[in-house]
Amino acid sequence: MAKYESPQISRIFAALADPTRRHVLQRLADHPGQSVSDLAHPLSLKLPGLMKHLDVLSDAGLITRTKTGRTVTVHLAAAPMRDAVEWLEHYERFWTTSLDRLATFVESAPE
Repeated sequence: MAKYESPQISRIFAALADPTRRHVLQRLADHPGQSVSDLAHPLSLKLPGLMKHLDVLSDAGLITRTKTGRTVTVHLAAAPMRDAVEWLEHYERFWTTSLDRLATFVESAPE
């Protein structure tokens, strides 16, 4: 359980907590290798605002950026999300047990 106390997993959850950053990750999953300008367009964000979000995602290890000439291309790096999924799976038994009890209660209730 010690790996769940790492600063990295805290950065991952902090990055995923913001809806704009989740939207960026979803866009990159659906359309890999987008430019910063392409990512900013549907979000109604100015480039400096988007760059701050990209910095958070980069610090969490969730994206990589490459520069070719004047164009910065952003790529999804989903592997660090595995730590977050493992952390959540560790606690899955608590809500699974609760749902099982609810199902049993509903099934045994008189009609």
